[in-house]
Amino acid sequence: MDSPALLLLNKPFRVLTQFTSEDGKATLRDFVHAPGMRPAGRLDYDSEGLVLLTDSGPLQTKLADPRWKQEKTYFAQVEGDIDEDALAQLRRGVKLNDGMTLPAGAERMDEPEWLWSREPPIRFRKAIPTNWLKLTIREGRNRQVRRMTAAVNLPTLRLIRWSVGPWTLAGLAPGESRAVEPAEIQSFLKSLYRPASSRASRR
Repeated sequence: MDSPALLLLNKPFRVLTQFTSEDGKATLRDFVHAPGMRPAGRLDYDSEGLVLLTDSGPLQTKLADPRWKQEKTYFAQVEGDIDEDALAQLRRGVKLNDGMTLPAGAERMDEPEWLWSREPPIRFRKAIPTNWLKLTIREGRNRQVRRMTAAVNLPTLRLIRWSVGPWTLAGLAPGESRAVEPAEIQSFLKSLYRPASSRASRR
């Protein structure tokens, strides 16, 4: 049996995470030729960053379904000062209109040195500072990160998905993609069936 294919794409701002559009919006088709491949999970039109594409239904499920608990890390530029209380709330879980979130990894961070400019740029307000937050979640609710930061009074101005599972944006400019080596995919699949204690010891 052939190994499943996996493609990493840095989705630009204002691009749909699908291959067709009925209203003229940009889609994945504008950046990658990937017949037979589908996104493993979604990324909002107004968010940027890592999208995984695969031709394998089982692999798609293992990457996107919350039951497999793949960590997804986001870098969020938020409006306001990030205090310890906000971080503590995010780490405990926050109440959204569709229920409590699971505890998240949350910490302040500096603006990434490799960050590309965005067109159009975010709107700054002179009286309110902006800061960067690193947030790691294991769920996939609609616009979850934006809703979580809003719940702790830190509205998200710009959102970049840095990683999904073991894969990151490293080395990919907006619109660029790369194929994952079959051995890398097989290593990931094998890791899913190791005991949890074994997986934790490797981190």
